[in-house]
Amino acid sequence: MTESYSIPESNLLIEEEIKHSRFISFLFHCPTQDVLKLTLTNIKQEYPGASHYCYAYIAGAPNDMVNIGSSDDGEPAGSAGRPMLAALQGANVGEVGAIVVRYFGGTKLGVGGLMRAYSSGIKQGMPQLSLVTKFIRYPVYLACSYAQLADIEYIIGQHDGVMLTKEFTDKVELKFELAKDALEHFNTQLATMTQGALQVKFTV
Repeated sequence: MTESYSIPESNLLIEEEIKHSRFISFLFHCPTQDVLKLTLTNIKQEYPGASHYCYAYIAGAPNDMVNIGSSDDGEPAGSAGRPMLAALQGANVGEVGAIVVRYFGGTKLGVGGLMRAYSSGIKQGMPQLSLVTKFIRYPVYLACSYAQLADIEYIIGQHDGVMLTKEFTDKVELKFELAKDALEHFNTQLATMTQGALQVKFTV
């Protein structure tokens, strides 16, 4: 399984004119379908009166085949959303969305021309996109004493862990997430701190 992948760090806009039609390609970080919907709403407000607002997205790892989607938004079937999605998938970047705004200029491009036009900005933009690495985190369970809690939280923070829940009974039960690569070093520090009394492993 992929332990890390690249995701967009910032947004990118590519604008071009193709046979008198204006194409504005917007690339952005898209971790969920809700982010796509919100971004699409904002783009429609920013660029009102366009002929089409086509989109494609991968809301997961680059090879995710479930959390993906596309829309031709009234263009001939398969002429916009599908080639846009193919361009995203070919870039090996995860959690990425693309919206292409078209202002029709009077000249019809045909299906082949539309496929090239709608994917053009994405193919230009993806190599220019600023990227960061996302590490996939896995759930960890740990029970500790109240006296140990502050130190353990500090170690979790040092390893970019994400706290999920804390339950306080006669001890403190922690559920958090760690990247796979961080587990060995985390356990080394934990063992040093607790004289070897505590170790953790992934719960999946």
